Amino acid sequence: MTEIVHTISQLPAVAKKFIRCMGNNRIFALRGEMGAGKTTFVKAVCEELGVKEVINSPTFAIVNEYAAANGRLIYHFDFYRIRKKEEAFDFGYEEYIYSEAICFIEWPELIEELLPEEHKNIYIQVGDNGIRTILFEGE
Repeated sequence: MTEIVHTISQLPAVAKKFIRCMGNNRIFALRGEMGAGKTTFVKAVCEELGVKEVINSPTFAIVNEYAAANGRLIYHFDFYRIRKKEEAFDFGYEEYIYSEAICFIEWPELIEELLPEEHKNIYIQVGDNGIRTILFEGE
């Protein structure tokens, strides 16, 4: 799935399309430069899944937990502040990743070797005039 996003108002429709493409996948590595819109994309997806809590960046907490309307847990990670992979183990990364929850991982490059093989990548690229291209490598 590849989507071109000209304005933030398009994100709910893109999020709905992404949800239809998720299939049985549950671990998603978001890849893009600082300010590309990774957190904004996760927020749009969570809202479409019926999350009622405030959805924000887990930069300082490293992981935020949300509940979808159907009760399924969603974990949103931000590894930007991780300096070595051992820090991920210190807060129990494996318990989150190997649960049945949906996991969105920002800055996966910093823990690349810890990502389960079955993870799927979401690339967000910023082009001219702030236009974003979102590419999901799904099934």
